[in-house]
Amino acid sequence: MAKVKPFRGLRPPQEIAKELACLPYDVMNSEEAAQMAKGKETSLLRITRAEIECPGVDDIHSEAVYNKALENFRMFQEKGWLVQDDTPRYYIYAQTMNGRTQYGIVGGAACSDYEEGLIKKHELTRPEKEEDRMVLTRYLDANIEPVFFSYKAVPEIDAIVEEVVTNNTPDYDFTAEDGFGHHFWVVYDADKNKAIETLFEEKVPCTYVADGHHRTAAAARIGIEKTAQNPNHTGEEEYNFFMAVHFPDNQLQIIDYNRLVTDLNGLSDNAFLAELNKAFEVENMGTEIYKPGRLHEFSLYLSGSWYKLTARQGTFNDEDPIGVLDVTILSEQVLGPLLDITDLRTSKRIDFVGGIRGLGELKKRVDSGEMKAAFALYPVSMQQLINIADSGNIMPPKTTWFEPKLRSGLLIHKLG
Repeated sequence: MAKVKPFRGLRPPQEIAKELACLPYDVMNSEEAAQMAKGKETSLLRITRAEIECPGVDDIHSEAVYNKALENFRMFQEKGWLVQDDTPRYYIYAQTMNGRTQYGIVGGAACSDYEEGLIKKHELTRPEKEEDRMVLTRYLDANIEPVFFSYKAVPEIDAIVEEVVTNNTPDYDFTAEDGFGHHFWVVYDADKNKAIETLFEEKVPCTYVADGHHRTAAAARIGIEKTAQNPNHTGEEEYNFFMAVHFPDNQLQIIDYNRLVTDLNGLSDNAFLAELNKAFEVENMGTEIYKPGRLHEFSLYLSGSWYKLTARQGTFNDEDPIGVLDVTILSEQVLGPLLDITDLRTSKRIDFVGGIRGLGELKKRVDSGEMKAAFALYPVSMQQLINIADSGNIMPPKTTWFEPKLRSGLLIHKLG
């Protein structure tokens, strides 16, 4: 069963929480981070993207950048911009987007659960990306940003969350610049904290990495590393756990993750459409943006027109966790055989756009001439993600997109 422990969170005073909180480090480049932090003295980007305070340093993974992150982390605590709670607790972090609110429980996920497969993943990770977050964690001796987990909903946990949210004023409550709401409660009641811990132990057999595979892998590896370095290791040390926000699966919604290609591999528009007709029913939908309405239905934008592509029987396998995915159909029927794009991780002829930016972004990039064609996909469901993780399979690259992104800085977990 899943081990999710309370911890003594390091967090900002209420009056600076909105300014301090920021988007995750990996959704921006250095220039964008600098712009986001401009005029915000307390922005956590000065720690998570410390290169913005290292003029003249070209390597964002250099020792100078990590040292600056540590210097700023210490300074934030000295100035009282980050203050540690005196008692281990759980926290409730809710997000609102387009009128929908999802409620997650922040707690310490066990490194041992990751090693034993009780924290289930659905993506491959790249060692170099893991290493970057591991180095920063070593310098700070803290999980500076949360990871995004899910679990199969438990009514008793839902009831505790509802009671805390209904009967207490949020400790933080703000709308970020992107229009998404962020709401945060500390669970002060000792009995409720104990009940949450017990319910995870008794009712939650496993958890699922929704977003943040690299941070999860890095955090778990740090726990193993610290275990090996401690001759008096007991298993109860803070480094045995890392910070994760756990959302019930029935509250989450995955957004589409779409594809753009630079060329048609030498095919004319008409020849390409003729080839598509072998695996799809192809219908010209005109110039108005067309969004897929169901599984196994795609949109194609090509030369000013939108096309509805419906996968023909035999091009998918609804009994197979991977074969049922529309990203699999697109790769096996279009990207590979027609366009000769076989490695989505390395090909320079394909790009990916999260559905949060809308299908208008696809149209814009094709109309500009930057890209030749765009494919919009129906989003993966949480049940599909769970089925893949439970079966030990790995999703193809760039399959899921979760919004809103967790804000970093509302809570930090110190490892020592």
